[in-house]
Amino acid sequence: MFRKLLLGLTVIAFAGAGAAFGQQSGIKRTPLQKVDFPAGYTTVTAIAEVPAEGASGRHSHPGAETGYVLEGELELVIDGKPPLKLKAGDSYQIPEGAVHDAKTSGDKPLKVLGVYVVKAGEPLAKPAP
Repeated sequence: MFRKLLLGLTVIAFAGAGAAFGQQSGIKRTPLQKVDFPAGYTTVTAIAEVPAEGASGRHSHPGAETGYVLEGELELVIDGKPPLKLKAGDSYQIPEGAVHDAKTSGDKPLKVLGVYVVKAGEPLAKPAP
């Protein structure tokens, strides 16, 4: 029962985050888990799949994001830093509040495992200009 409730809340959180990314056509998000930890924060783990020649769209999170590239290649663009080229097997970190975008490289789709540690009560993501 608790797991079903937790999964339902996670789906709601991702649905709200999806609305924040109007420019992300074709992106699939699969929430895996959500836990209220550490104190004052919520930790969300999910898989994101971006089609070939797609992008997540510029956005930020009210907390840190870490991730692991499961399939494909991407260019991770974080404002104020040089773009990072990542491939399957690479991991990354994005600081709290940093505006960023993830763009697929080549003609293959991208699949990443993301972990978001965000301030409790805040949306998972916010679009950026």
